[in-house]
Amino acid sequence: MSDAAVLDRAPPRRRDAQATRAAILEAARAQFARLGYDRAALRDIAAEAGADVALIKRYFGGKEALFLEALRASIHPDRWRSWNRASFAGEIAVMMAGDAHADEERTQSFQFLLRAATSPTTAPLLNLAVQERFLAPIGAWLGGADAQPRARVLAAAFIGCLVERLIRDEPLVGRERAVFVARVTAMFEALVADAS
Repeated sequence: MSDAAVLDRAPPRRRDAQATRAAILEAARAQFARLGYDRAALRDIAAEAGADVALIKRYFGGKEALFLEALRASIHPDRWRSWNRASFAGEIAVMMAGDAHADEERTQSFQFLLRAATSPTTAPLLNLAVQERFLAPIGAWLGGADAQPRARVLAAAFIGCLVERLIRDEPLVGRERAVFVARVTAMFEALVADAS
């Protein structure tokens, strides 16, 4: 090979395993949110991530393990620790009155969780993840008497509001928004209060 040919070749691309793994995980979250577990294909996930499909097996071990990792990445237990108990109810009410698409990442995560809940294959996996990464942190955040049952009721109200916002697909305005925010604030204040 001539010296000119060697100089013309592009230098080998440096592989960044962490970036590739993150890209695969993000593509998986998007695919599972759009298509659900059963219809999502590893080949398509790899293509969306710009990676070789063999890397999914190397980094995650297969489709179920990738799904579990994507599921864990979609439920952020630390978010609950950051909520201020005094302002939580009003902030949640304002968020729920707003546009579901204002926070695309949260909306995509929620769509992913909804699809997981409706599949017999993934519902048991979702149940475990929700117990560990959603209900337990809410219960710890609430504290007080009957924290876990109260966490379950708060989670149900929270999820119900997320579904309503997603279906509505537009922010509330005017009097409807004012009434919604006031009622939802009152509901969450009651759910957060320790009635013991």
